[in-house]
Formats: sequence, C-alpha cells, structure tokens
Amino acid sequence: MIATILKRSRLAASISLLGLILLCLGWEIFWSPLRSGGSLLFLKTLPLLAPLFGILRGKRYTYQWAGMLILLYFTEGVVRAWSESGVTRALAWTEIVLSLVFFASVVAYAKYTGKRYQVA
Repeated sequence: MIATILKRSRLAASISLLGLILLCLGWEIFWSPLRSGGSLLFLKTLPLLAPLFGILRGKRYTYQWAGMLILLYFTEGVVRAWSESGVTRALAWTEIVLSLVFFASVVAYAKYTGKRYQVA
C-alpha cells in the first residue's frame, strides 16, 4: 500500500510541477501577459526549475523544501484569482489547483519515505 502511495505521489508531483512550469511560461509569454508582447514576469518560472530534477528522481529532501516553495505560487494564484478577471482568472485558478496537487503529493511522499515507514 505504501509503495502505491509513493508511486502515485511521485507521479502527481512530477506532472503538477511540469504543468506549473508550462502554465507560468505560457501565461506570461502568450496567453495573458502583463504587457502586450510579453513581460519579464515569465522569470517567475526559474525557481520552479530548481526542484525539477530532484522531484523527478524522488529525492526526499527536495520534496520537503519544494513543498514550501510552492506556497509562493499558491499565494500568487489566490491573489490573481481574486483581483483579475477573464482569462487571467482562469489561469490563476489553474495555478491554484496545480500548486495544491503538488503540495499534497510532496507532503505524502515526504511522509511515507520517512524512517517511521521504512521496512526493516
């Protein structure tokens, strides 16, 4: 059962992180940039690249600190969903959902890879 939880949480974390990277890039370059023609706000994607390889490789420490990093993107999504309208609001809600999925999956992965759940 724990192996299934670990497999699913790794998959969910990987997919949601990649989705969030693509969303942030597309949002600020193509779909609804702050200024027409794009803005430098797409650089907000760079911090998401830091945990990417650790998440894909299943590194427990990366899962732990990436859970804190993702809260910034959740906060941005909430603020922009509250203050924007139209396409930007829909993109903000997508950011909220992806960040919640990522957060829940990294918490589950970090929990079930701890010493308490290791088979002796």
